[in-house]
Amino acid sequence: MAKRSGKVYLVGSGVGSVDYLTVKGLRRLSQAEVVIYDALVDEALLEEVATHCLKLDVGKRGGQPSSSQADINRLLVEHCQQGKQVVRLKSGDPFIFGRSTSEIQALQEAGCEFEVVPGISSVLAAPLLADIPLTDPVLSRCFAVFSAHEPEALDWQSLAHLDTLVILMGAAHLPEIIDRLVQQGRSPQTPIAIIRWAGHPKQQIWTGTLEGITQQTSRQPLSPCVIVIGEVVRLQPYLRSSPWAENKAPENRALENKASEAE
Repeated sequence: MAKRSGKVYLVGSGVGSVDYLTVKGLRRLSQAEVVIYDALVDEALLEEVATHCLKLDVGKRGGQPSSSQADINRLLVEHCQQGKQVVRLKSGDPFIFGRSTSEIQALQEAGCEFEVVPGISSVLAAPLLADIPLTDPVLSRCFAVFSAHEPEALDWQSLAHLDTLVILMGAAHLPEIIDRLVQQGRSPQTPIAIIRWAGHPKQQIWTGTLEGITQQTSRQPLSPCVIVIGEVVRLQPYLRSSPWAENKAPENRALENKASEAE
């Protein structure tokens, strides 16, 4: 009898609750024999797996006990070589500041079959869950996404002059992020939003300016969070209260008129 071949699925669980898991991700999860999952994954997702499925928590959250990346790679390879259908479940999308490349390299070297199932990243979902658009015809014609895990490695001069910034893993470095942006010419009055636990029932949102946000949040735990910096944060109350077309932000209307006149 031929040996059954295993396969590893690197699945993005989406942001927050199980509601943001894709249909394909749910299908792979329900068929899994082994699930290797991260700490930020919604535990309700584990209720979607079969009763016989082996569930392995590998942590992967800053400041908390976690399995080493080498151990995770080894687990993926071992269970796949045993002929199992394995889901590597990651929060958000597997390739947004994750270690999926390392895991895939280990699988390739071991001759293991794999498939990537994209997920909804907090980069895109968190701002909208806080009623903040990342782009706008006038206020934001581009946005940049970066991890603040190693702030000294970033080009702050370039980042400071982009319309909108979306920052992951920035809670611990918030004062430094603000200092570096202001030193490079960003106005201290630039709006900022911090979205903690986006998509969860315990989601929290703070809004303010670069000048005042650290004092405003000084006694608050902020991690895990997504930070949005830019004029689009000012659109939050207008998106929340009524349809955009019927109730435009006054600041945006004025800028649109100005742009129209310039043309």
